[in-house]
Amino acid sequence: MNQVCEQKMEYKELTIDGSNLDVLLGKEWLLSNSRGSYCSGTVIGCNTRRYHGLLIASLRPPIERIVTVGNLLESVEIDGRSYDISSFEFADCIHPQGYYFLKKFRSDTGVHFNFQLDQVSLEKSIYLSYDKDQVVVSYKFSGLGGKKARLTVSPMVVLRDFHAMQNSATNLNVRYVDDIVTVHHLDPRGPAVHMTMPGGYFEQNSNWWYSIKYRVDSYRGQQDFEDQCVVGSFSREITGDGEISLVLLASSGADCTEDMTLTGEQVRQQRDQRIETLYQAAKARDEQEKMLVQAADQFVVRRAITGTQYSSSILAGYPWFADWGRDTFIALPGILLSTGRYEEAREVLDTFGSVIDGGQIPNRFDDYGNPPHYNSIDASLWFVNAAWQYLQATGDLKLFRVKYRPMLKEILQAYSQGTRDNIHADVDGLITGGDKDTQLTWMDAKCNGIAFTPRYGKPVEINALWYNALRIMSETANSDVEVRHYDEMARKVAESFEMTFWNQQSKCLYDFIYPDGTPDAAIRPNQIFAVSLPFTCLSADKAESVVNVVKDQLLTPYGLRSLSPLDSRYRPWYGGDQFSRDSAYHQGTVWGWLIGPYIEAFLKINKFSDFAVRQAREYIEPVLEHASSGACIGSISEIFDANYPHYAKGCFAQAWSVGEALRVLKLINYYDKK
Repeated sequence: MNQVCEQKMEYKELTIDGSNLDVLLGKEWLLSNSRGSYCSGTVIGCNTRRYHGLLIASLRPPIERIVTVGNLLESVEIDGRSYDISSFEFADCIHPQGYYFLKKFRSDTGVHFNFQLDQVSLEKSIYLSYDKDQVVVSYKFSGLGGKKARLTVSPMVVLRDFHAMQNSATNLNVRYVDDIVTVHHLDPRGPAVHMTMPGGYFEQNSNWWYSIKYRVDSYRGQQDFEDQCVVGSFSREITGDGEISLVLLASSGADCTEDMTLTGEQVRQQRDQRIETLYQAAKARDEQEKMLVQAADQFVVRRAITGTQYSSSILAGYPWFADWGRDTFIALPGILLSTGRYEEAREVLDTFGSVIDGGQIPNRFDDYGNPPHYNSIDASLWFVNAAWQYLQATGDLKLFRVKYRPMLKEILQAYSQGTRDNIHADVDGLITGGDKDTQLTWMDAKCNGIAFTPRYGKPVEINALWYNALRIMSETANSDVEVRHYDEMARKVAESFEMTFWNQQSKCLYDFIYPDGTPDAAIRPNQIFAVSLPFTCLSADKAESVVNVVKDQLLTPYGLRSLSPLDSRYRPWYGGDQFSRDSAYHQGTVWGWLIGPYIEAFLKINKFSDFAVRQAREYIEPVLEHASSGACIGSISEIFDANYPHYAKGCFAQAWSVGEALRVLKLINYYDKK
């Protein structure tokens, strides 16, 4: 792929050159809110995946997400000349080709598309309300002088589950009352979208646009086209410079009960004030920190617990993930603690802590409201670590001991004595679990019954987390008896860990140990946690050797490879259908979140020296550049190809990628400041 012809260095602003279409179609944007709702597309306004849309609403926050309006068909008439400013892709063309008039894209608390229509400038801005499923699209004209302009906007209605596709057999009902257009399915109790253009006129004239193509779905080996319905057109004339707005609102049921008079300026002010408050709470010291603070906020949502009760949670990634246990507690220190959002961090701990079962934190909540899924060996141990990090950030030992320590004790007892999936402490004190048919660690890809990374037995990072958890319990014990109890357990684990996992030939750690005692010698990034976690049991020389091996074989500009290139199973590229993608997911593919533990481990073995801090800043810089102008403007992707040039893949915005980058950036800035 080529690079964008010209890109300004201003924060999250791109100068658009329409001749470089493939690159532009690979750059996306995201706006989200506290409900788990979002809107997203590409920087030229052409949707490239089923998950793009002008309003993807969460009917049961933060899940049951519905694409309401996919996009807008827009045209402007000035002095008898018509300009089509939309872009849709079909099998053999893009039509219309509105991107030819697009000159700049900018992202802040909204997203902005700057068109040049001869002598007239038009800025289209999209804003998403923070606490409502409401979007305002504003069209601001300048340079009209005394001329008239007519704007015509035709919403492309979808009304489908965001994982699905729509076809023209869908029955949609359209109602136009009091300047508000409502579209819903045959059942008026189902999802609906309400639309209005204040001061404008609506002409109902339903027709279907067939086989709109999504190139990212093509690449992923999925159905790649759908039909969208134009239910009619809004139009309004304007004389001289001014602004026209289109307001969209999603609801469960066909009745519109919310205010539809909201303006783009009102939403912008609301979001601007909010983000300034977040900057202050995070004590963001520069534009890089501010960028990541804003990115972090996109993942923080309010989960419906019961009835009208809500609690904070963290979505794993956009566009398709909900809140996952391990992702949440890996991301929490960066997303919430490094940003000073302690109350929300408590709520996240409470949300997951309230559903501990058999000493296990849910691997994930269900996308459709079914019971949580308990199929993880590490989520509970990451919960323990996050609770410790919360204590370090707040110093609130009383709350920790009263509320969280009983939860941690329940987890450690269950892991020691045994819980589901055969998870238990072996005679050597190390944690073992799973079998050849389970995928309990974060390397959990499985397709057509094939487990691509069957890491059952004793995984290295699980036992690093286990030792860390035992030391946390010792450090926060209520009595000398408890201190001695957990110290003794930790001592036994420390002795077994180094003896069991040290690979003398490779000068690093085995990745896991099979139940029969056979070690797996694959060079993977999981060993880095034996150095990076708050409490570790490796000797200094072995810790340094681990970091050096990881650096030599796994480090890339955007994170760590999931497998050494020297391994015969190494997969340099991620793509294709689900089987192809899953088979490469943890067999070389670079994971962005792993830059965090690597940098922290590197700083630790070098005792946070000036040299180490300077080098750490060099390590994080490509990640920050990617956040500023990469796959999703203002965020960090989930994964990258293992080989150069490391194209971004997977979720275009991932919580633990952002959280870990922000956490270690704060760490670097802290030691740099000293």
